Amino acid sequence: MGEWRTDPTFAMCRALVDGAELSSFAGGPFDVRAVMADIRPEAKDGFLLGEVPWEHFPQGNHVREAVHLLHTGDSPGRTGTGVVSGLCASDMRAAAVLAVPFLIRIASDTRHRHRADALAEVSCPARARYFGVASRDQLLLHRAGTYDGYGVEVSGYPAGWSIAAARAAITADTALLRPLLDDPDPVVRIHAAYVLATAADPEHAVRAAFRTRLAAEQDPIVRATLVLATAEATRAHPHLPTTEWIRERWRDRTQAPEVRLAAAIGWLCLTEEPAPDDLRAAVDDLATDERAHAMDALPWMAAAGGGGSDETGLRRCVRKMLHPEQPDPVGYDDPWAPRR
Repeated sequence: MGEWRTDPTFAMCRALVDGAELSSFAGGPFDVRAVMADIRPEAKDGFLLGEVPWEHFPQGNHVREAVHLLHTGDSPGRTGTGVVSGLCASDMRAAAVLAVPFLIRIASDTRHRHRADALAEVSCPARARYFGVASRDQLLLHRAGTYDGYGVEVSGYPAGWSIAAARAAITADTALLRPLLDDPDPVVRIHAAYVLATAADPEHAVRAAFRTRLAAEQDPIVRATLVLATAEATRAHPHLPTTEWIRERWRDRTQAPEVRLAAAIGWLCLTEEPAPDDLRAAVDDLATDERAHAMDALPWMAAAGGGGSDETGLRRCVRKMLHPEQPDPVGYDDPWAPRR
């Protein structure tokens, strides 16, 4: 943060604070959406990092160096992993967004030893303010359109621009991401679904890919991931038959418990109907402590469990969605709560 005032975008953010219209900067050199759209496919495929104006955004040169290190794998101790997710955790996404197409290409390289790490970073800029979020109205939510609901990053940069650019980059590379749903590594399959769930999918092709993979998938955690990814895609692009399909998944006793729990959570996020008794009974029966810890392998559950307490993501979702009258556990720190 010490170098933030020397970044070119500081003048834009200062002008916004002073009352300038955000629209006056749209499409300009500090609009990461426009910058992302201008990156040539050849630059992405060839890792021509010099063609990307990293320096226009806070910590941009740091992100460029991380991408370079991760791509080349210069040494085991300097891979560049964690930089993008670290910036996003600090609520600074603009420069991190520019790494997305390069991270996708690293993840798609079956010979790259850090491909799973790269893929885990891809979705970070595409989501905001989701740690500890576990309520029906917020979990799986995409604020579409102008993305105004995301506010500003810690630097003052419009967070909605970063998120829109990241999701556009992911959408543009769905052809590279979709084959990863069939990857031999279950960790890669999990993160591929998590990333693809943020893509624009008006034709439902991504959602269809989740269903296709689910028909062949044997790992119960990956199957649960595919169900939640389907629910997230459906929340962004409503489709009543899919909502009903998800409902049948938590009712189906032949499904793995992890799948039924994921389906119950997904269905609750897709409808405003009161939770029926059979759903409550199924969740109470299936949500054991052991299973709750196992399901933290699902990125949604790992994020929902954030907040400083020992409460797992599954437990927090169950409490927030089915027992909202219950208080937060002792030691819980809501990172997005207003500070007094």
